[in-house]
Amino acid sequence: MRILISNDDGYQAPGIQALREALQTIAEVEVVAPEHNNSAKSNALTLHTPLYVHQAGPGVRYVNGTPADCVHIALTGLLDYRPDLIVSGINNGANMGDDTIYSGTVGAAMEGYLFGIPAVAFSQAEKGWQHLDAAAVRARDLVQQLMQGQQIGGQRPWLLNVNIPNRPLDELKDFKVCRLGRRHAAERVIMQDSPRGDVMYWIGNAGPVADSSEGTDFNASERGHITLTPLQVDLTDHDQLVYWAQAASQWKNAAPGNAAPHPPEAAMATTMASGPQAGA
Repeated sequence: MRILISNDDGYQAPGIQALREALQTIAEVEVVAPEHNNSAKSNALTLHTPLYVHQAGPGVRYVNGTPADCVHIALTGLLDYRPDLIVSGINNGANMGDDTIYSGTVGAAMEGYLFGIPAVAFSQAEKGWQHLDAAAVRARDLVQQLMQGQQIGGQRPWLLNVNIPNRPLDELKDFKVCRLGRRHAAERVIMQDSPRGDVMYWIGNAGPVADSSEGTDFNASERGHITLTPLQVDLTDHDQLVYWAQAASQWKNAAPGNAAPHPPEAAMATTMASGPQAGA
C-alpha cells in the first residue's frame, strides 16, 4: 500500500506530521504538501507562475503552491508510481457543510479523486490541535479498515470527507455517515485603513450553522461522532434539468430581439416543488 499525503496547513503543520507518523506504521507514505498555509484555496491550480519542489527530509517534499498543485504535480510527473490512496490533513479546524466547497484540505483529496484514485480528507472539528494524537489514531483506523475491506484498489474511486471531534481517544464515538449541513452567509467584510491611507478588506468569519438537523455532519460531530461524508464532483442540478430544457426550447423559438416567454407553468411548479430552498 502506497499513500500520498498532502494538506492545506503546510508541510510543517502538526496535523500532517501526526498523520504521517500514524500511517507509516501500516503503509508506505510520502508527503507532498504546500510550503505555507493555503487554507480556503479549494481546487485552485497555479497556472501563471512556476512551481518549485524542495526536499524537507526523507519522504517529505514541499511546493510553493496550492494543495491541489501538490497532488496534481505529484501524480503527473513528480512521483514514479501511482499511489493507492490520497490522504489530506489532518486539518486545523472543521470542514463541514458548505465549508467543503472552499476547503484546501478537501481540494487536495479531490484532485486525487479526479485522477481516479480513492481519497480521504481528514479534519479536526475545532482549531488548536487539541487531542491530535487521538485524531491521528482514528484516521489510521479508518485507512486500515478501508484496506482490509478492499474499498481501496477497486474499479471506481471515491472521495470521503472526515471530521474528528477534539476529544480524548476513549471519548470519541464511532464513525457516522452523514450528509453535509449548511451555514448562513458569512459575516460582514472587515475594513481597515492601511498605514498608507488605503482601505484594506479582510474576508469575514464563516456564518453560524443554518442546518444542523439529524443526519448532518454538524449534528453528529456535536454529539461526539467521527463524521464521514461521501462527496461527488458533479455540480449538475439534476432536479432542474427538465425545467431549463423546457425554458430553453421556448427561447430558441422566440423572435430575435423579443423578450423570451415566461418559463412553462409545469416546469415552474416542478421548481417550486423540488428546487433549492430559499436562501440556498
